[in-house]
Amino acid sequence: MPSEPVPVLNPILPGSHPDPCVLRVGGDFYLATSTFEWYPGVRLHHSTDLARWRPLGGALPGPPWLDLAGRPDSGGVWAPDLSHADGLFHLVYSNVTSYAGGFTDSPNLLVTAPTIHGPWSDPVPLHARGFDAALLHDGDESWLVSLAHDWRPGHGGSSGLEAVRYDRRARTLVGAPVRISLPEGEGWVEGPRIRRIGSWYYLLTADGGTGYEHRVTAARSRNLSGPYERDPGGPLITSRDRPDLPLQKAGHGCLVDTPGGETYLAYLVARPLGRRGPCVLGRETALAPVTWTPQGWPRVPGGRPEPRIPAPVVPGAAGAGGGGDPAPDVHGEGTDHFDGAVLGPHWSTLRRPATRDWVTTAARRSHLRVRGGRSPQSLVDTSLVARRVSSPHCSFETTVEYRPSDTRHLAGLTAYYNTRNWFFAYRSTDDAGRQVLGVAACDRGRVTLEGTEVLAPGTGGRTRLGVDVDGPRLRFRRDVGGGWDPLGPWLDATVLSDEHAEEIEDGGLRTMGFTGAFVGLWVWDLGGQGLHADFDEATYRLRPPARPDGGR
Repeated sequence: MPSEPVPVLNPILPGSHPDPCVLRVGGDFYLATSTFEWYPGVRLHHSTDLARWRPLGGALPGPPWLDLAGRPDSGGVWAPDLSHADGLFHLVYSNVTSYAGGFTDSPNLLVTAPTIHGPWSDPVPLHARGFDAALLHDGDESWLVSLAHDWRPGHGGSSGLEAVRYDRRARTLVGAPVRISLPEGEGWVEGPRIRRIGSWYYLLTADGGTGYEHRVTAARSRNLSGPYERDPGGPLITSRDRPDLPLQKAGHGCLVDTPGGETYLAYLVARPLGRRGPCVLGRETALAPVTWTPQGWPRVPGGRPEPRIPAPVVPGAAGAGGGGDPAPDVHGEGTDHFDGAVLGPHWSTLRRPATRDWVTTAARRSHLRVRGGRSPQSLVDTSLVARRVSSPHCSFETTVEYRPSDTRHLAGLTAYYNTRNWFFAYRSTDDAGRQVLGVAACDRGRVTLEGTEVLAPGTGGRTRLGVDVDGPRLRFRRDVGGGWDPLGPWLDATVLSDEHAEEIEDGGLRTMGFTGAFVGLWVWDLGGQGLHADFDEATYRLRPPARPDGGR
């Protein structure tokens, strides 16, 4: 007899885990999410019961699978698609090189592997006609479905959806694309996924943009190309008419069936600060149960995201019902002593893979050595090792050993969104050659110094730095041997939100905000000498909210 299942608590993947694609192979569930300008590309998780998810790291560690050098903020890997056919995992992903000015350059690539852990094949170029590409395996045939981009002014950026046949044996696209006939009056749609059930083709799309009007819509047709009929019951899931819900921006969904025949929807949500306020955590992954009407339409009960839902009863699932293995920590709490040969699955690096020429645990026992890189504005060769912020109330601490000799040498701890929005607590020198601690801030490209203090002679090269995120604000702290003291003032954490990062300039899109906030270890060497810093450990913890007086 299967044990009583544990409940599913949403979001199941907290922090930046948008555009989920969920897949079941036998008794195993896998989730793939977008990673944008961060390595490794395409973040993967595994579960046996849909409630507990274990991070597997990223599928694409660097070239030849993925080159992120020069990618714009919120460019890079968009909306991966994970499927399984012929005993192989198939992973389709975009590598977006530009999206402003009415153009979206989004080459789509495909890799395959015999297991979720790889080895992944060399990438197969597919097409660059539109992003959010996904495979439909329909018997012996496979089709690649995607948005069809239209650059022409007045055309709205998209001409709808299209499908082109993919030959799995030859590993190539075959023939001309087929336009998909959508329901009349359908506007901009993204994230298309088609699955065949009996004689029906079911089409799920992400509609209403990526903000508070977001939703998942279902349609169906007897033919792959349509015409598709929209579900008369309305969106499968949305929070657009419920600003009071704790989970907002519900959209971009993917269906999966359990071994027992139940259906679930993986989709993205966001947790704003206040009523439809800024979303510092970015877009996260949630789950919803799906029932089927007598007429054959999929329905989420209530049609809205819920913080807690029942999990399926999955016989033999590891840890189901509170027994067996403990639940993995999707937040990644704890201390990393950097004793492993490679970085753990919660770490990411910005625009360049974690190669030993600039980041390594081998140079010094139980330390992470990071060689200084280029400026925060650079789209190549920055030296940032970071992890997702998974809670509005959390802390991140590290001990850094660093001996700068120039004002162009800086190393420390960052709360980061993108090249134009970040905070940095650092160790450096001043013009007199004295060792200093400081805080720098960047708000939509404008850099300010928020406090500098000169270290006492003989302090040594080791400094402990921390940051506390408390809802809409954050503050750095430091310990140079006498305990923790604040470093700089309270700062506006909403600078690190999706909403603040999005910039419109002269009526056109300049920068998108897709990634959510990160905290991490950052080393600058603006003189190009490659001076390194050693980080002794790094600790991430969830925290209770602070009291109004600053206490806890």
